[in-house]
Amino acid sequence: MGIKFGCQGSTWMLDYDIEADMLDKIMDDIKNGGFKGLDMQVTLLGRYREEPERLKGELEKRGLELAALTLPMAFEGGRESGEEREKADYYINFLKHFPGAIMNVPSRVGPNRDNLVQRQKEIIQGMNELGKRAYENGITTSMHPISYKTSYWRFEEDYKVLLEGLNPKYMGYTPDVGHITFGGMDAVEIFKEYLPLIKHVHFKDASNNCEWRKMGEGDIDFAGCVRVLKDGGYKGWIMVEEETPEAQLKTTETIAEIGKFVRKELYPILE
Repeated sequence: MGIKFGCQGSTWMLDYDIEADMLDKIMDDIKNGGFKGLDMQVTLLGRYREEPERLKGELEKRGLELAALTLPMAFEGGRESGEEREKADYYINFLKHFPGAIMNVPSRVGPNRDNLVQRQKEIIQGMNELGKRAYENGITTSMHPISYKTSYWRFEEDYKVLLEGLNPKYMGYTPDVGHITFGGMDAVEIFKEYLPLIKHVHFKDASNNCEWRKMGEGDIDFAGCVRVLKDGGYKGWIMVEEETPEAQLKTTETIAEIGKFVRKELYPILE
């Protein structure tokens, strides 16, 4: 497997906790946009939540693959809550139906950055323990930092703590170029520095003054990021998404536009 492009579910539903049964439309939009796979937050599995084999059949009909499931975690106190562990175990088993698909694990944003060092230690401990359990079940996990104002992983110094603390045997890193930019960092430089840890990638565009943009209209060097991945031997997914206010109102058109950008600007780099 080389580098492949797919779509993340946040373009259709930004909130990871809102449940919706619209995966058929999502799969159709992805196929029609020219993409090959999907990374879905588990709340968007809808009618397929308890039917992984049925989902596999629907993906195959469209020529798509499940690249990842996204499951946000808080790790209060340094471990999964009972509910978090139950969900994680369920989706670890769900993913066994899709060889090569990973569990993408965003760190939940807190109400503030109080007790920052303690919370960072707790999240790292919880991530490593989850990653070990998934690894023992044949599933790869990858941690996705989110760099909003109250995130525990906002700035370069936070990323350094995180990416030096994760156990690379058990937990990878999902760089999100939009959140990297929101944290005042350069995505290309972050990709270069932490390339060995990268297991999954999220692309969405943003300006340097922290506003979401349509793909290709912001300040992120997507081509530079792809070159780093290609030259470094990355063999995995790049999942595109958009967080502009218009995106969720016109998802079909948005995904089609992103598809055109990817084919014109990024595919040639991989040739």
